[in-house]
Amino acid sequence: MVNDNKGTFIVFEGIDGSGKSTQIKRLAEHLKVKNQDVYQTFEPSDGSVGAMVRQMLKGKLEVDQRTIALLFAADRTEHLVNKKNGILSKVQNGQIVLCDRYYFSSYAYHGQYVDMDWVIGINSINADILKPDLHIFIDVDPEYCFKRLKIRQNDFELYEKIEVLQKVRELYFKIFDKLAKSEHVVIIDGNGDEDMVEERIFKEVSLNLGIN
Repeated sequence: MVNDNKGTFIVFEGIDGSGKSTQIKRLAEHLKVKNQDVYQTFEPSDGSVGAMVRQMLKGKLEVDQRTIALLFAADRTEHLVNKKNGILSKVQNGQIVLCDRYYFSSYAYHGQYVDMDWVIGINSINADILKPDLHIFIDVDPEYCFKRLKIRQNDFELYEKIEVLQKVRELYFKIFDKLAKSEHVVIIDGNGDEDMVEERIFKEVSLNLGIN
């Protein structure tokens, strides 16, 4: 890991229904048992811009895909640098920050509607502010993810459609190849039992953090 012996920034990625939120909670508990100082967060954030983005995802505000991409990038910047609970200050103060989604989500989700390089460009300020030390991508079959979504909810958000999930997964792997030299990505098979997935994730994180 980098960050000059300060904290560590770990991001979880995956298509909707891949189990990211569950695995972040499980990893946080593991790390706390190891006496690690852990902070959990998510995107879109719970800030004012993030709240607007959530309204768009729920279909309550109809806007162009470029607008959504720009707002995601703006919310991400505020998430990084805000004075109340910004990710950057958390990492600089020595905490392990676990974040549910970051800029790879924008590349994969928005890249199917607008030019991916443009999405990378509007997020470049965020990559310059703070790159994750580790991206954990939980890879789950889109059909299975969609079944999970149908079981737990009646209303679906903007991107929660099987054809969208399939395309998003393809774009994730495209961007992993594109940025392989500049980003540290670990792909975890998330199709099995939750306990097995948890074990795989903790093994990778332990190796990167240098803990037993």
